[in-house]
Amino acid sequence: MTLTIKPGGNFFSGIRPAILLVVFFICMGSCKIYSFKDVSIPPQVKTIRIGFIENRARIVDPTLSPQLTDKLKQKVNSQTKLTQVQSDDADYDVTAYISDYTVSTSGVSNQTASTNRLTVSVHISLKNRLNDQKLGTPDFEADVSRNFEFSASQTLNDAQATLTPMIVSDMTDDIFNRLFSNW
Repeated sequence: MTLTIKPGGNFFSGIRPAILLVVFFICMGSCKIYSFKDVSIPPQVKTIRIGFIENRARIVDPTLSPQLTDKLKQKVNSQTKLTQVQSDDADYDVTAYISDYTVSTSGVSNQTASTNRLTVSVHISLKNRLNDQKLGTPDFEADVSRNFEFSASQTLNDAQATLTPMIVSDMTDDIFNRLFSNW
């Protein structure tokens, strides 16, 4: 191996970017601006029950509830070591319902609507049955909400055909992160 130093450079010029990168990651972690943690589940938590996500919104997409429930269960199976159970004595008990599914105009062009916004909200509740021992995440309730844009020239039914897979994916990620990553 040959060490070559270019004129006007020195041995440390190649190391400087690496040092800056390390300092950046240390600062980001210590400032709590961004966390590099993924899922945070105490080892004492072994089981989870995920209830069916009901649709209580004024507008009901009949395919959304079952798809959202299934996708959340799949994500928990693939990204945690928790065992899913149907009994009431699970360590974590997750219930949820779709609380909002509304359409509003979000863009106007030439005095007519050009873009519509579909807002989807899910209310989630986590019951930690291990709370007596102060283990794991405390009980909480939260709302997770996302907006999805679509052309005003489309009907809601037409837009749902293309938006539903994105809604299911994005909302599942948001619910999962809220449950296990405190985002």
